[in-house]
This record gives sequence, C-alpha cells and structure tokens, in this order.
Amino acid sequence: MEKETTPSQSEWLVMEVFWASGASLTAREVIKKIRDKADMSPRMVRVLINRLCEKGVLSYTVDEHDSRVYHYSVMKSKEQCQKEKSRKFIDSYFEGSQKNAMAALLQSARLTEEQYRELEEILEQCRF
Repeated sequence: MEKETTPSQSEWLVMEVFWASGASLTAREVIKKIRDKADMSPRMVRVLINRLCEKGVLSYTVDEHDSRVYHYSVMKSKEQCQKEKSRKFIDSYFEGSQKNAMAALLQSARLTEEQYRELEEILEQCRF
C-alpha cells in the first residue's frame, strides 16, 4: 500500500494554524492557537505534528538554546495538499476519471448563475 503523504482531517486543522501563521512555530504555540478552534489535548496536537513530519508536510529544527524545543516549518503549501487530496479522491472514488468526478460534483451542487460563469472562466483558462 502507498504511504500517505497528505494531512488527515484532524492533521488539516493543525496545518491551518501553520498556513495562517506563515512562520515556523513550536508545538506550544500551535497548541495555544488551536485551543479555540478544536477540542484537542496538547498530547494529541504533538502526535499530529509528528505524523505531519513523517509525511513530509512539516519539517523541524532544534532550538539552538534549548534542545527540548523544536521549531516546525511548512514543507507543503495548502494548494499542494489540496491538489494531492483531490487526485487521491478522484483515484479512489472515480477510477481516476477527472471528468466523472467533476460531473458528479457539478450535478450535486446548487450553483448560482454567477458561480456557473466563474466555473466557465476557469474551464476556459484550463483549456490553454
């Protein structure tokens, strides 16, 4: 089985903190910022951070003044993770057919005229 390289749903919450910050953070800083958004124990946040490092989504450096403190940095942008997740979703549920995936999403959506026009513009841009 292929090794997972994208954030899970709970890991995504942790990554949202990193992506919003735009800077390296310690686990303590992430715990403090995520406290308002999700009901996660500090231990769970640390476990998720470690998993994200194993997946190559985050990297870390050891603090030069205190070897017990790690500074975590983003290795994959939100856009990269979204593209990977989308590809895996299409492969898993639509046998790799992007056309079938898009058709299913469009048929199940209730879009406004403006949203249809925006999608048409996106399709035109993708054509070239």
